Amino acid sequence: QVQLVESGGGSVQAGGSLRLSCAASGYTFTSYCMGWFRQAPGKEREWVSSITSISTTTYANSVKGRFTITKDNSKNTLYLQMNSLKPEDTAMYYCAARVCWAKAFDYWGQGTQVTVSS
Repeated sequence: QVQLVESGGGSVQAGGSLRLSCAASGYTFTSYCMGWFRQAPGKEREWVSSITSISTTTYANSVKGRFTITKDNSKNTLYLQMNSLKPEDTAMYYCAARVCWAKAFDYWGQGTQVTVSS
């Protein structure tokens, strides 16, 4: 079955960097669109970034210019490079996958915590 496992979260000071990884299995990685979402305590989950099967990328305005989404098809792994981190980036980060013609993401990982201190 489809499995998404995130890693790479942690605690950093403002201005620091982290790289999140999402290892995918159980489906044809190259055929799916992938995304990163985050949810802070007391807030709704929000979309962060997406990448299509042909590596077209999009970003939320709040992270544009600071975060970079990439994927390595040979490793079935999705990445999120996060630079210039801010305290407001503190959240649980989730990766997700969907068939590219669908609007909704069907598959979700368990999340990895990112904490940014000022």
